Amino acid sequence: MVPDECKSITILQVIQISIYYKYNGIQMMENNFSTKEEARQAVWDEMVSEKVALFPFPPHGRIPNFKGAEPAAKRLFEIPALQKAKRIKVNPDSPQRYVRELALQKGMEVYMPMPRLRAGFNKLDPKRIPSDRHSEAAKLSKSKKWSVEVKLSDLLQIDFIITGSVAVTCTGRRCGKGEGYGDLEYAILRELGQSPLPVATTVHPIQIVDNFPLEPNDVPLSWIVTPFDTIWIEEPPPPPTGIDWKKLTDEDLNEMPVLRELNNLRGRASGMHSGLERPNEFT
Repeated sequence: MVPDECKSITILQVIQISIYYKYNGIQMMENNFSTKEEARQAVWDEMVSEKVALFPFPPHGRIPNFKGAEPAAKRLFEIPALQKAKRIKVNPDSPQRYVRELALQKGMEVYMPMPRLRAGFNKLDPKRIPSDRHSEAAKLSKSKKWSVEVKLSDLLQIDFIITGSVAVTCTGRRCGKGEGYGDLEYAILRELGQSPLPVATTVHPIQIVDNFPLEPNDVPLSWIVTPFDTIWIEEPPPPPTGIDWKKLTDEDLNEMPVLRELNNLRGRASGMHSGLERPNEFT
C-alpha cells in the first residue's frame, strides 16, 4: 500500500510503486511514528526482514545501503535541476557512492563533508581525476587520494544537495541516523550566505513511511528517488536558515572544529560570499 500522502503525487507514480511492490512482495510501512527513533528502528528492522539491506551490515546505526541503489542514482540524474548543477554536495555514505561516481562522469564537482564534521569539505574535481578512476574516487575509502580539502572560506556556491536517509515521508520530511550531521552541513552552508538549496535523497521504498515528527533544523526534501520512481514534493517543509548556536556545547565545538571556524567567520561571511553564483531553479 502507498501512504496517503504519496497518493496525491501522480497516478502514474502510484501505479509504478504498486507494480514494484506486487512483483517483489514488499509493502511500504503505513505507520505514523511518534518519534524519529521509532521510525529509524522500524525501517532498519524491515530492511533486514525483507532482505533489501546491503553491506555494510548491520544497517542499524547507519544510512543503510540497499538493493537498487545504483538504478536509483541513475534515475536521480533525470531531475532537471540536478542536470544543470555544476557543484553538488553528496553525503559520504555507501548507498550514495553511485551518485558520486555518476556526478564525476557528468563533469560535476562533488563536495563531501569530512567525516563527523572534523574539518571542512573534500572536493572531488573531475578535471583532476582520470575517467577510469571515477569509480575509485567515489568510494569513501579511496576518495582521499583524489580529493582536496576546501576551507569554509573558500567554498563556492553549491547548486544541489544529495543526502542519505534512514526514513522519509512523501511530504518531504527526512530523518538520518540520529547524529544530526546532515542537518548541520546544510545549516553551515546557510550560515556562509548560500541560498536555500534543493535537496534530494535516494532510498529503498521501504524507507518511505507515513509520518514522524518534524524539527525546525531538519533538512527538507524536494525529491525522493527510489529505483523505480521519483517523487517530487511540491511544498516541502521550510528549510533551516542557519545553525541554532544555543544548542551547541563546548564539546560540540571541540569535536567539530569546523563549527569553531564557522563561528569565527560569521561576522564577515556575507561580504566574503557576496559574489557567489546563484543556484539553479528547483525544477
